[in-house]
Amino acid sequence: MANLVSMMGSGMNGAALNWSILQTTHSEMSLSLLVVLQTIPAMLLMPFSGVIIDREDRRHLVMWLDAARGLLVLAVALLVLFHRSHMWELYFMNIIISIGFWLFWPTINALIQELSHEDQLASSNSLLMAGVQGGWLMAGAFVGFVYNHIGLGGVLLIDFATYVVSFLCYFGVRQGRHVVMPAQDNFNMPEHVAGDALKRYFHEMRESFTFIRQRRAVVLMGSAWSLFLAAMLTQAVTTSPISDRILHKGAVGYGWLNFGWAMGAFVSVAYAARTTSRMGARHAVTLCMTVLAVCSFLMGTSKILPLSIFLFFLMGSGRGWGGIAITTDMMQRVPKQLMGRVQNTFYFLGTGLQIFTALLVGYVAHHIGLARGLAIIGALYAVGAVAAIWPTGERVTELTEIPEISS
Repeated sequence: MANLVSMMGSGMNGAALNWSILQTTHSEMSLSLLVVLQTIPAMLLMPFSGVIIDREDRRHLVMWLDAARGLLVLAVALLVLFHRSHMWELYFMNIIISIGFWLFWPTINALIQELSHEDQLASSNSLLMAGVQGGWLMAGAFVGFVYNHIGLGGVLLIDFATYVVSFLCYFGVRQGRHVVMPAQDNFNMPEHVAGDALKRYFHEMRESFTFIRQRRAVVLMGSAWSLFLAAMLTQAVTTSPISDRILHKGAVGYGWLNFGWAMGAFVSVAYAARTTSRMGARHAVTLCMTVLAVCSFLMGTSKILPLSIFLFFLMGSGRGWGGIAITTDMMQRVPKQLMGRVQNTFYFLGTGLQIFTALLVGYVAHHIGLARGLAIIGALYAVGAVAAIWPTGERVTELTEIPEISS
């Protein structure tokens, strides 16, 4: 429920902000700059946030993130409504929200893993995805049609209200403080390390890196995850220009494209868990990323709105199914007390790649052609498909032990 409501607000916020910036600057490069500014501060935080996620109560972290982001959105909404806002304030808001997102998403994944029985991970991920994509579905269907009437300020007020609801939902999940590490806090940790915060930090990071290095399947699936994230987030550079430059449908067309994407992702929830169990996560991820690659190449040639909506529907379906398959596979392979750090390693790689691809796609789309920019995104998905299917020789059930770490 929290994610259903929260993602509706976040989806409206992101869509309205992207459209507002494009209408103000008329440049894909300005959207690329927005993506890069979102990413760099988040990358600086990621080396530390994984340790925080594994040490602290994950529910409390999510609640603090919702409260902080909600107050910031409210402040900017008031500036916009009273015509006191400037472009740098919109960029700043998006940077802080993005930092919160990159701490929020691995935290909620780790919390879902913590709350779920091992045989219910696929179903739990599907339920999480249903909430997330259900929120995006309503946002995509809503923002493109109301933006011209309530403007950016009205959209931001709606986003603030969704943060309040999300906070209250997480407040009711459970009571008290719960962490996954205390019982094993000194696991394989020498006394001189346990007593020094800096040494303990490096020990815990080395523990996660050693685990990843010893697990080829984790490296390959994690690499596919990083490519998946980079490509998906880089698409923010191209979606509004597709509506504006190719389809010539303005904010309404943008709303329809977001609707198609979110509907596809929402529908994928109905079949993702069952098909992932039957096919295996690696084959499911490969199929999904192949669909995403093909649709990305085709989007550059589609000038008909219904066809573009259908392609976005397929891409959203691939995103939903692929995301469920990847996170389920990683949850089965990675111990709970390492999940935050292992996730953030691949998130860090994905966002680092995104900085380069966002600038590249923005430059190519603006100076050479939007179809070429979309082809670059398709290539990222294609490489991810290869990484997911590459032979590993490992079984999921064998990958549950924590590696020995020397002092």
